[in-house]
Amino acid sequence: MSQPFPSAAATLPATSSETTPPRLRRFACMMYEAVLLFGVVFLAGYLFDTLTQSRSGMMYRHGRQAWLFFALGVYFISCWRRNGQTLPMKTWNIRLVDRDGQPPSMARLILRYLLAWLLPLAAAGAILAATLWSGWPTMQLLIVAAPFAVFIGSWLDRDGQFLHDRLAGTRLVNAASAKTKSIKSAVSM
Repeated sequence: MSQPFPSAAATLPATSSETTPPRLRRFACMMYEAVLLFGVVFLAGYLFDTLTQSRSGMMYRHGRQAWLFFALGVYFISCWRRNGQTLPMKTWNIRLVDRDGQPPSMARLILRYLLAWLLPLAAAGAILAATLWSGWPTMQLLIVAAPFAVFIGSWLDRDGQFLHDRLAGTRLVNAASAKTKSIKSAVSM
């Protein structure tokens, strides 16, 4: 059976497997990912509405949320399984590997996806609690900051990794770009 992507030793320079990408680059990757996820959510939502004949976003609300959660999981896990990168991760030279620098197992990828929701959902709950406590409904606008709660763990981690990566046994590493690889191979000739 073939591996989902070549071994880390063949694709990553020796130093890159030890280096965590800077937070600013991971943030930029996250913003690019959000743009692409708009399309994934739109298509999944359109498919859901077509199959259920729903006429409102509130119709079958919990079923829609479960379906979108599943669709996002399929997107992320299939990209990570194929080559350890989504398109934004490829663009920003970031790769997902396990602790040993190898491609993560399917169980680790699923666990990573599920754990990645913990801090954003906790932040959303805190925003809801603050809104209810204060009585200021406009505080709900802070919900746009909830996804960035994933960065909280990176400031507490000795390697700067996300909390969900630490718990799932995965890590983000710098990946050499194709341009860098071609320059290195041309220099070594």
